[in-house]
Amino acid sequence: MAAETLAGAGHPVVIADAMPSPARKFLMAGKSGLNLTKAEDPAAFAARITGSAAPHVQAALMDFGPDQVAEWAEGLGITLFRGSTGRVFPVGMKASPLLRAWLARLESRGAVLRRRWRWTGWLDGGARFETPEGPRVISAGVTVLALGGASWPRLGSDGAWINVLAGAAVPITPLAPANMGFRVDWHPAMARQFGQPVKGTALRAGTLASRGEWVITPAGIEGGAIYEIAAALRAGAGGTVDLAPDVDTGALAARFGKSRGSLSLGNWLRRCLGDPVKVALLLEWGGPAPTASPADWAARAKALPLRHAGPLGLARAISSAGGIAGHGLGPGFALTALRGTYAAGEMLDWEAPTGGYLLSACLATGRAAGLAAAAELARA
Repeated sequence: MAAETLAGAGHPVVIADAMPSPARKFLMAGKSGLNLTKAEDPAAFAARITGSAAPHVQAALMDFGPDQVAEWAEGLGITLFRGSTGRVFPVGMKASPLLRAWLARLESRGAVLRRRWRWTGWLDGGARFETPEGPRVISAGVTVLALGGASWPRLGSDGAWINVLAGAAVPITPLAPANMGFRVDWHPAMARQFGQPVKGTALRAGTLASRGEWVITPAGIEGGAIYEIAAALRAGAGGTVDLAPDVDTGALAARFGKSRGSLSLGNWLRRCLGDPVKVALLLEWGGPAPTASPADWAARAKALPLRHAGPLGLARAISSAGGIAGHGLGPGFALTALRGTYAAGEMLDWEAPTGGYLLSACLATGRAAGLAAAAELARA
């Protein structure tokens, strides 16, 4: 986005990508359906951004929000549709057609893509790269860094830039996993539930809540509903699961009050909750209580403790929190410690839930950095 903005202003642009092919994380984001943005009030959309750089990112989103992201994609010839939750996708659900059209437009505007060029810092005032042909140095009027965080490092963003920028007095908030799953040390009986989706529950941690689907895995718990409350869980807030969010406690207690007869505990609980996955979670996290009263069973099912052993690693996270701290940024994401240098995307200290917020904010920050860089060149 920064390159497109600079090239659109008439400036020659070089895009240096460390990988053999560009935009690998963008393509990964579209593997299960490219959720570009979410049709939502711009202010409410921007409010989902947190972190020390949030005010900067929110300002960029107010200038280039969900409607503008959709118009941009449609301008590349991509037909979009809006799902029932407001999430916006290409009709084909894939990222590759959009990327091909985008790269073609960048090339038509004169932007040059250099593959396998890995930025390693500065030398004699220029940007230094390791390339297949050996070290190269580019002296540029402005530089925009869009080096990502450290989630999915095999796709190219490994966070190695942190040491380079920290050495140049750029303030850094340590990276941490965001939109991640959590480790759970399951009892052996839970093995039969591995891979099973958990539906029809409500999760809560701190001030965050979600009503989506999540998954039980051998490593723990993952999925969209978990990601919605992940920041609070990571910060130490206790999590709870409501196994019957559409049934009040009294009505649920009445279900548990029905005679068990000759049914086993598991079959009886399945009759009460209607879902073997929910029964397994109740027995796993609710503690042994075969003689509990109906009211006690209902109370446990309505506020089941979400027991975990901490977040899964950064490499498995959807995104990362942390990065360049907000107080190290000037207007247009300029790095106050490095004249003529801007930053954008996931390397900034912000985070947001999945659902279109992440991609939209990356696009908006890239565009804002490009506009500010172009303005600096115009003043030179």
